[in-house]
Amino acid sequence: MTQFVVVAGAWLGAWAWDEVVPELRAAGHEVHALTLSGLAEKQGVPAGQQTHVQDIVDEVERLDLRDVVLVGHSYSGVPVGQAAERIGDRLARVVFVDSNVPVDGESFLDSFPSDHITKSLAENSGVWPPPDPADFAGQDLTDEQIARIVTDGTPHPGATLTEPAVLARPLADLPATYVKCLLDGDELPTPADELVASGRWKLVRMETGHWPMFSRPRELARVLDESTTRS
Repeated sequence: MTQFVVVAGAWLGAWAWDEVVPELRAAGHEVHALTLSGLAEKQGVPAGQQTHVQDIVDEVERLDLRDVVLVGHSYSGVPVGQAAERIGDRLARVVFVDSNVPVDGESFLDSFPSDHITKSLAENSGVWPPPDPADFAGQDLTDEQIARIVTDGTPHPGATLTEPAVLARPLADLPATYVKCLLDGDELPTPADELVASGRWKLVRMETGHWPMFSRPRELARVLDESTTRS
């Protein structure tokens, strides 16, 4: 039986997967939605990026999971990608959902123009506040979905964004699927673009925005289910 460990991006907790989890379970999988340190019900717990990597590894080992598919959305692709190589033969696949990917020695903020986030961290005592509702325009979300993300989202601990990733092996060694949400643009982050182009990673495109667990939960669950059969 495939064991999914699903991790949402910045500001979000396990609650973000509420509509995806039942769909995956109905398809015959076990699913474990994980809240990272410092977020949601774990708000206030000190956290850096390596804390988040360890959160994921600890969850897999605590539950003694095998045949694991790790799923990382947005920011969480960075710690998920690192955790994937650390759980060894427990890993079946990693799925990056419209996410950043780890690059050894680089932080989340190193991967794109991020001066506005650095400024926000300085202005907000080292945390990154959830976006304004207007920032979700054009992302295939209802007003109610946007309100939930903004209201239930928690400030994201800044150290997780500024600490560098640590990889022992090339990302190409990971069996991976990259899910690109096209309303958020069609460009993949480096080196995911190169790994998809070379055929090392699989690519799935979704006609929705950056938060498919809210906008298209059934479709996302189907994509995740199908990832378990990809070689």
